[in-house]
Amino acid sequence: MKNILTSYDPGTGERIGEVKISTPDQIRKKVTLAHGAAPAWRNLGLNGRLALLEKAWAGAEPHIPELAELISREMGKDIQRSSGEASGSVHGGSYIAKEAWDALQSKSVGGRTTIEYKPLGVAAVISPWNYPLAMANNLIVPALMAGNPVVFKPSEETPLVADLFVEILNRVLPQHVLQVVHGTAEQGRALVEDRVNLIAFTGSQAVGKEIMARAASQVKRLVMELGGNDPMIVLSDADIGSAAGFAVASAFENAGQMCTSTERIYVDEQIADQFEAQVTAIASRYKTGPWNMQGVNIGPIVNKKQHAMIIHHIRDAETKGARVLLGGSDQTAPYIQPTVIADMTPDMTMEQDETFGPVVAIGKFKTVDEAVERANDSPYGLGAVVFGQKQAQAVAEQLEAGMIGINQGVGGGGNAPWVGAKQSGFGFHGSPDGHRQFAQVRVISS
Repeated sequence: MKNILTSYDPGTGERIGEVKISTPDQIRKKVTLAHGAAPAWRNLGLNGRLALLEKAWAGAEPHIPELAELISREMGKDIQRSSGEASGSVHGGSYIAKEAWDALQSKSVGGRTTIEYKPLGVAAVISPWNYPLAMANNLIVPALMAGNPVVFKPSEETPLVADLFVEILNRVLPQHVLQVVHGTAEQGRALVEDRVNLIAFTGSQAVGKEIMARAASQVKRLVMELGGNDPMIVLSDADIGSAAGFAVASAFENAGQMCTSTERIYVDEQIADQFEAQVTAIASRYKTGPWNMQGVNIGPIVNKKQHAMIIHHIRDAETKGARVLLGGSDQTAPYIQPTVIADMTPDMTMEQDETFGPVVAIGKFKTVDEAVERANDSPYGLGAVVFGQKQAQAVAEQLEAGMIGINQGVGGGGNAPWVGAKQSGFGFHGSPDGHRQFAQVRVISS
């Protein structure tokens, strides 16, 4: 059996480094060690855990440049975006921990009843490659604050930055409170089926369904975000320039490899020509290239499989009558040049499935009801956006998504949750209510 996982730069194919793949026995041992560390971690209480988490994440601050470069080299995003992710993850750790500390305080209700938030046990955290620190951070911190030791499996595409991050944090954290295992789907299944009490996962819908099935026999707690195929509706009275700028920025962010990327755009036919022209003009200014090239907006696609899937989506649209306004299917890995597709129809793969690449896909509608129907005709329901004036609020109320933006992107502000509807989510994280999902609610009456 292959026992080494090699990490490659997706832009150059250069070997960056390697980690050992965790064997079933090693995974079992780490889960056992996590259970052994659980009583002491629990007994520290919220105050003790908060102090250690703040110290651990503060200790990572000098390593932000190193973490940022590893993100760029492993998954391809430009160094400016990687620096933002590394900095946000390091500084955000303390913020999330404080927010969770507040959310998990016991509270009295009804005079003689107390609601407490206690540890669940051992948490398995499985995170994706597109935001390898940010997505992991959003799950690891509330799990630890709730008193659950964590066994963390990062994506096989980004093992090195995960390894470094955990190594830095473990200079402060107690032994076995945060451990990492490496591998592919096989190791993920082994971790899910081991003696973990909570599984926190961000990734694909297909893997999420498999996790649910494997967790069912023991009714393990689940917190899962399962991607999206986010629609955008552009009404006839929208600010076309703002809508076009947002559409391109959202579709191209992180080379389109973002769960809340705008994937499907429905524009009123009265303004479609103007919208398409502005989108194409804006998109044509974007530049592809490696992470360390000046002025790059779009980095390489993470691997050949993902690149081939994006090309398949574009080619499918072309063969079914779409107009290619920019880019197209004749592209060679590892890059996808900025691509704009018009006349998207419901039978096209890119309307049905998540493309996850730098593609703006535009369809027209005659009536608002038609636009809403197409936007909602999906098993996904993570985010949705509407641009317009008079009817924008009414349209937003009809959209089936966990997060909806009106003349802006999704995600909310302050301590709003990160939440999906339909098959885009099971549970959610972020916000006081999200943090409490990492804890066992206990009601004591006397």
